[in-house]
Amino acid sequence: MNGWIILDKPLGLGSTQAVGAVKRVCREAGLGKVKVGHGGTLDPLASGVLPIALGEATKLCGRMLDASKVYAFTVKFGTETDGLDAEGEVVATSDVRPTLAEIEAALPRFTGAIEQVPPAYSAIKIDGQRAYDLARKGEAVEMKARAVTIFSLRRAGLDPASIAAPTEWTPDPVRGEEHGGGQLESITLTAHVSKGTYIRSLARDIAQAAGTVGHVTMLRRTKAGPFTLDHAISLDKLNAFGQGAAQSEVILPLEAGLVDIPALNLSPEAAGAIRQGRVWTGVSADDGLYWGRDDDNRPIALIEALAGTLKVVRGFNL
Repeated sequence: MNGWIILDKPLGLGSTQAVGAVKRVCREAGLGKVKVGHGGTLDPLASGVLPIALGEATKLCGRMLDASKVYAFTVKFGTETDGLDAEGEVVATSDVRPTLAEIEAALPRFTGAIEQVPPAYSAIKIDGQRAYDLARKGEAVEMKARAVTIFSLRRAGLDPASIAAPTEWTPDPVRGEEHGGGQLESITLTAHVSKGTYIRSLARDIAQAAGTVGHVTMLRRTKAGPFTLDHAISLDKLNAFGQGAAQSEVILPLEAGLVDIPALNLSPEAAGAIRQGRVWTGVSADDGLYWGRDDDNRPIALIEALAGTLKVVRGFNL
């Protein structure tokens, strides 16, 4: 069994637990022992797109971890917590509530290549220990700034309930409800980010740039690499697969994780050489990364083309 299950991970479920659920369902479906891995951790307090690889697709988990991702998140202003989320202990408060204009003026400062300090409650290792383990022990955790890229950052729309004392309302069917100068209790944003970006840190920094403090109350991943919520299935649908639901309704083919890479058709001779891990020369292809396929459109390998020569990056045993 080789391919992808894209889970719409619910709140409260950890990524490791999700992998365990997929393993269990595969056994229930009669698939036996299947190698399973995930393509990017989602905290239990976050929901959304969690790519789970099966079989040979697990060889692409590294690429999925490195892929950019898109998140929708809500920042609540006025309180900052130690975990920068709704479950943390309050560590700072402010009576200041920003206006929409102040938030929108701050967003360009967080677009492009930026430096951010990860939250203390994160999986980053410090002297061999997870930062969150040290933080839970009450130890002082010094997190170093790291370079990340925010490709885009914009408002996702306003909920009228998030506005304190608005002066007037002007409905906007595209961007949600706007207001005429009221102070924001919270705002929902959408960010397209590089690997290593912490949305909780981004929310903290946006709030501070607007002269207040804040934390994340909602975090939902809407895209991971080539996979979106349109590809995602619920836990109920996953469990239905274990009870006899059609495989085609749950599992995507391995090549679904390669749609952002051009395919290269290989001759039978080239396909045979690539399967054996040998270099193949005399190919008319631009330099770059490809996935090679045989006459039956089966993925053979991730391959790198350079000066007419093909070299295997990662082979697939299909």
